[in-house]
Amino acid sequence: MCTVTYIPKGNSDFILTSSRDVPYARKKADHPQKYIEDGVKLWYPKDGKAGGTWIGLSSKNRLICLLNGGFEYHTSLSYYKKSRGLIVKELLKAENIRRGLDDVDLEGVEQFTLTIVDWNSTLELIEFVWDGQQKHTKTLPQEPAIWSSSTLYDKNIKQLRTDWFESWQHENEISQESILEFHHSAGVGDPRIDVLMDRKLGGTVSITSIKKSSKSIQINYEDVLRHKKSCLTI
Repeated sequence: MCTVTYIPKGNSDFILTSSRDVPYARKKADHPQKYIEDGVKLWYPKDGKAGGTWIGLSSKNRLICLLNGGFEYHTSLSYYKKSRGLIVKELLKAENIRRGLDDVDLEGVEQFTLTIVDWNSTLELIEFVWDGQQKHTKTLPQEPAIWSSSTLYDKNIKQLRTDWFESWQHENEISQESILEFHHSAGVGDPRIDVLMDRKLGGTVSITSIKKSSKSIQINYEDVLRHKKSCLTI
């Protein structure tokens, strides 16, 4: 789970897009579908390995997107108590996201970062980081933002990608089509650091773009390796 961009569109509208970077050998994920779990409607692509997800929506008026890693690079342990993708689903079902973040048990869970968009009373953009020891929660302004996974990129490469994103904003009309183009083409022609990433054994396997408007929510999903696309409207 490598690159995430967020673009507010006014009122409670936004576009959030996630490029998922994992080993090519990982079991393929299912395209986004609707599920009902614990009485809550969920929409998400299901991870083929653990049955969780890296990005999803719920009938609690919430979107959560996962990136592997916290603030800095870490070495993974051989065993963790619970998959981070299952934590995403747990928080999607929480009655209140703030209380959910406070209450969720993360002991024995690998480090991760969440981008959370919640539109219950007002539109909120929340960044939540679990560094393996402590929880860090921050409310962010309603401004365009980009995140890159700390397990794949150091601070210099993260800054370079931020520069690409800022240049894109100045040079393009803001739309779901243009941000998808950014996720496909932004970079310097080096597949190791470009947004559409390829490092031989792993790289970008899918791109999920969620566009919320006053009338509907659209989930556009692209399986990059199998060249298959789908669109789910809520």
